[in-house]
Amino acid sequence: MQGTSSVARAWSATFDEIIGQHIEEFCKKYMTMDAPGVLAKYPDIFAVVIIIILTGLLIFGVKESALVNKVFTCINILVLGFVVVSGFVKGSVKNWQLTEQDIYNTSHSIYGANQTQEEKLYGAGGFMPYGWKGVLSGAATCFYAFVGFDCIATTGEEVKNPQKAIPIGIVASLLICFVAYFGVSAALTLMMPYYQLDTNSPLPNAFKYVGWDGANYAVAVGSLCALSTSLLGSMFPMPRIIYAMAEDGLLFKFLAKVNEKRKTPIIATVTSGAIAAVMAFLFDLKDLVDLMSIGTLLAYSLVAACVLVLRYQPEQPNLAYQMARTTEETDNNESVSTSESQAGFLPEEEEKCSLKAILCPPNSDPSKFSGSVVNVSTFIIGFLIVGSCILTALEPSILIKAVWIIAAILVLLVSFIIWKQPESKTKLSFKVPLLPLLPVVSIFVNVYLMMQLDVGTWIRFAVWMVIGFIIYFTYGIWHSVEATYAASADAERNTDAGSDSCK
Repeated sequence: MQGTSSVARAWSATFDEIIGQHIEEFCKKYMTMDAPGVLAKYPDIFAVVIIIILTGLLIFGVKESALVNKVFTCINILVLGFVVVSGFVKGSVKNWQLTEQDIYNTSHSIYGANQTQEEKLYGAGGFMPYGWKGVLSGAATCFYAFVGFDCIATTGEEVKNPQKAIPIGIVASLLICFVAYFGVSAALTLMMPYYQLDTNSPLPNAFKYVGWDGANYAVAVGSLCALSTSLLGSMFPMPRIIYAMAEDGLLFKFLAKVNEKRKTPIIATVTSGAIAAVMAFLFDLKDLVDLMSIGTLLAYSLVAACVLVLRYQPEQPNLAYQMARTTEETDNNESVSTSESQAGFLPEEEEKCSLKAILCPPNSDPSKFSGSVVNVSTFIIGFLIVGSCILTALEPSILIKAVWIIAAILVLLVSFIIWKQPESKTKLSFKVPLLPLLPVVSIFVNVYLMMQLDVGTWIRFAVWMVIGFIIYFTYGIWHSVEATYAASADAERNTDAGSDSCK
């Protein structure tokens, strides 16, 4: 939803730039919202209109045309190439070598006495005007650029050789995204000073700055095509995701109702469109992008933690996990897997907690004890990483460096304990390599980037999470199909155990 809202807001800003910013001027004049740091400077009505139109199309069952999507994608690639080439042709390296005095003189002429030598709104100049802290903060904000590549990992059962194809696909998509964003960012900052870029519509503004007014409109139209593709891609899955969650019981059941005539989940479509429209109406583009980035970073951190935990757990009677097995393995070893799954239900011999049992597990297969060790170790690693990142964000001092060293040593020791535990031998279509190192590094990078985002983003994220927790703990956890399946499995095992004891 945040993705839909942010793209709709960017679409509106780009269109407004083409027509001379009349929408922005009208809204600022008659509909100003005086809540700096909380809400946008003005409500974006045009973004709301865009979302309402697309929501209406979804209700009537209009499907995304593959041909239109391909055309928009080709235009997007052409525009990106044109921007990069133009940036290196019309740009100047001097814009990467600005001094503090250059920035001060320009900003002082604009802002007057509000810009002082002590309070520099635009950094210290040079190639990295805000230093490494600014680089990391920008990386956290722009992390949304890599949203979507994870869909490659969900195609494991549809690929002939997932162990080879999935890593290549993920790395290739990440490299393409990196080259595209790096090229456009470099071109923009070469064409004009970074502190004069229009944050809402930078591409048309940059070409207007270098005197290419004709290219300004061509690039703006290309940007609209690119944003339209992104908007379609973010709008169409939303009702389906809500429908799937409601069908599972995590959300209210009425959201899973499908219209008999249109064959679409109308209630889910209207609900998702309404929430996205409200967010686009109230919040600024940067706030929406930051909210999407922090949510994505948290999701990837949780995925890394889940990978770390599940790899070392004993086989569980979980339907979803059983379905993750490869079809070939299930077909060829049906009797073996059945006996293994039945063995997983049998009571295990209790292992005593000792240093030897932790560092040198007696079994080659995961047990409940080794799984518990990994669970506790993962929690400790998460606590150390989150605590260290919070302290660094609040008070970056020499003392914090000492804390970092201690935390790093403890994380390595706990990771060593996890590494000593036996891994699950369940055959899956694709497994993450280099455990436990890779998930731990992933958690650290994601959490550190999250801490670079501002306080306002954290407040909005906290409100969003509270709403989600309320829905989950008051409704979802009690009506989930997965929970019902687990409860019925437990009841069946208890019944079997009772009948066996009677015999």
